Formats: sequence, structure tokens, C-alpha cells
Amino acid sequence: MDSGGSGVYRDRWIECTPEAVRIRGYYLPWGTKTVPYTAIRGVRRVTLTPLNGGGRIWGTASPHYWASLDPRRMSKRAALVLDLGRFVHPFITPDDVDAVQRIICERTGLTPTEKTG
Repeated sequence: MDSGGSGVYRDRWIECTPEAVRIRGYYLPWGTKTVPYTAIRGVRRVTLTPLNGGGRIWGTASPHYWASLDPRRMSKRAALVLDLGRFVHPFITPDDVDAVQRIICERTGLTPTEKTG
């Protein structure tokens, strides 16, 4: 895993390339969603709990968020929600949330926001 010091990042499910965020396991069964940085209007860090996505490995209980596949999500403490200006917001749990959030903010010029719960 690259920690993002070079402006790129990759773990099993999330990759930040120079042009886009690639989310593996987004579509059934294993399809990858590519999100160009130019499409990202906001990035919000959320604290994971069993009631807000921490207990879900894929999919959604809310029509506004879609959690990409991550069998290890239950052991993680934070996630990122990407605002693409559409009804559904990708909900991702990279292994290094800080690095991915930093890369997205650097590439988009956005200011990160945080929400607990």
C-alpha cells in the first residue's frame, strides 16, 4: 500500500491515481467505479458505527449512499463519503483514510469536512 506521499494510493479496494479515484467492488459482483477528481464536489469524513454503515460490507440501507465492497469495514473506524452532485454518494473505507482524503483534497482544491455518527 502506498501511503499517499507521492500523490498516489492503492489498497485492496481503493486506488487514487493521478486522474481519478478507482473504487473496486463498487458494482455487482466486482466492477470498478472510476471517479475523476473533476467530478468530486465534496469529500466528507464520517465516523463508522454499526448503525451508519460500519456493519455493512457492501450496498446500502439508505438510498443516498452506496458502500463499496469491503469485508474489513467492521474493523475500521472512519469512512469517506464522496459528493458527486448526484442522488447517490459513494461511501468508501480505504485502509488509510487520511491519505485518501488528503489526495482528494489536493487534486480537487476542496476543504475536507467531518461528521460523527
